[in-house]
Amino acid sequence: MNSKFLRNTLFALLIFGYIYYCQRYIAATSFIIEGKTYYVLFDDAMISMRYAYNLAHGLGPVWNAGEHVEGFTNPLWVGLMALVHLLPIGLNETSLVMQIIGASLLTFNLLLVKGIIEHFTDDLFAMLAAVALTAFYAPLNSYGLLGMEVSLLALMLSAVIWLILKNDKQFSVSIYILLAISTLVRFDMAVPYIVILAVLFFVQKENRNQHLTWGLGLLVLSLGGQTLARYLYYGALLPNTYYLKVEGWPLTLRLLRGLYALIHFAYYSNWMLFLLPFTIFLFRRDWKVTLLALVFIGQVAYSVYVGGDAWENHGGANRYIVIAMPLFFVVFSWSAVELLKKAASNLFAQGGVLAAGDGGRSDRHKGNLFEIGWRVVFVVLFTFSLFNFNALIGEWKSIERWNFTRRPDYVAGSDRNLQIALAIENVTEPGASVAVIGAGTIPYLLPDRYAIDILGKADPYIAHQNVRTPMSIADVPFMRPGHMKWDYAYTFGQLKPDVIVSIWEGTDAEAAPYLKKDYVQAVIGEKIKVYLLKDSPNVIWENVVIK
Repeated sequence: MNSKFLRNTLFALLIFGYIYYCQRYIAATSFIIEGKTYYVLFDDAMISMRYAYNLAHGLGPVWNAGEHVEGFTNPLWVGLMALVHLLPIGLNETSLVMQIIGASLLTFNLLLVKGIIEHFTDDLFAMLAAVALTAFYAPLNSYGLLGMEVSLLALMLSAVIWLILKNDKQFSVSIYILLAISTLVRFDMAVPYIVILAVLFFVQKENRNQHLTWGLGLLVLSLGGQTLARYLYYGALLPNTYYLKVEGWPLTLRLLRGLYALIHFAYYSNWMLFLLPFTIFLFRRDWKVTLLALVFIGQVAYSVYVGGDAWENHGGANRYIVIAMPLFFVVFSWSAVELLKKAASNLFAQGGVLAAGDGGRSDRHKGNLFEIGWRVVFVVLFTFSLFNFNALIGEWKSIERWNFTRRPDYVAGSDRNLQIALAIENVTEPGASVAVIGAGTIPYLLPDRYAIDILGKADPYIAHQNVRTPMSIADVPFMRPGHMKWDYAYTFGQLKPDVIVSIWEGTDAEAAPYLKKDYVQAVIGEKIKVYLLKDSPNVIWENVVIK
């Protein structure tokens, strides 16, 4: 059952299967328009892509030329995206390169998942289950294959854990170097950094001075260095997105929203399966198991603190938790094996007592039957869990998106934004200003248009406002971090964009005075209606149909 050849063969088949899955996923998230293939990432990733485009073209890491606003939290990822923009390919293909990079990073992560679980158990079924659950977990693929830095962060976190396990209680500065680099990919990687530093400081008593020197030193250097660079370039101590999501939102309501998101995630993950990994403490209670648990709990706690993510309604682990899900699946698979083995052992022992009169002639036969029995139960549990964890909000539609009988998650929105961007390009002149709700795909595909972010991700004036959505406890389920601030008097009344793509949901009455006074609604493409500034010289009026 544990021969090296069989283990490596089955693992290789899983890897090849996952590579094929990635190819199918990327193909399913592409669009062909007038014979031209377009690849589009998750809309937040496309925000980073616009920054990367401008950086690659000598304008600096900015959303609009000349405006120093940090509307991203992933500087090294933006830097990687900028390198992609140096390739001799069109904007329709740059996202494909990022998808291939994401697929590669997620594939390498599977090698580390294998290494991590094999540190704890040599059981073949546990290894295959951990790798398969990680490989085919829908949220990890949705974010990782649609251009988010999640793919790199998951790999880096797994690599750090693997290094710790490999070095046992020996000090290794490479752990902190990798963690420091991860904070440059996304600054809130400081959370697992601090958790890991605390555990290693507590466990490795003989190396505490080194942990303090290198661990704290590199943490301060990485966070302090990027904070100084941010202040010098953007004039702010924190990214604009931090102010957008946290400032002006009462802490109590933010925590309640974070708890609601966690309960929602745990409930649809199945409470029993969600808590199953923690049963590993029945069998093993050393610092290594505790480390894995605390890293996962740290990400969960951070998610609660920031109020969860904006896309909790899609189900599954959000962007903060999902990078630790490979560790969750490692312990999940391992604990399931240990529980079933223990149950089979107890049943076998009871059977041995009952059959003591047969002289023990059938013990080996019964032992084999119990072995087969618990492994069959494990396969059933694994299969159920694979579907359960991917039925994200208890819908079969999630499974259909997962297996490509429907378009994958978030793709419908990307398709719509792509169509709008191409239509706006056809009806406006370069230099036209375009106000958007989704600040990614449309501005990215219109690099020579001035973009206005209605919800403030790239606008410090909006980001520093108080939230505008209802703020009672009953409204907690409907709160969406980063999507709760706007000011139409400022955006429409003062800035007067040439094109308003859409307004935020439920704000028609608030926007109406500005739209009626200065704008006309027009059809610019099939089922595409926008608001155009009256008599704007930046609109090609013969290409539009006034509604």
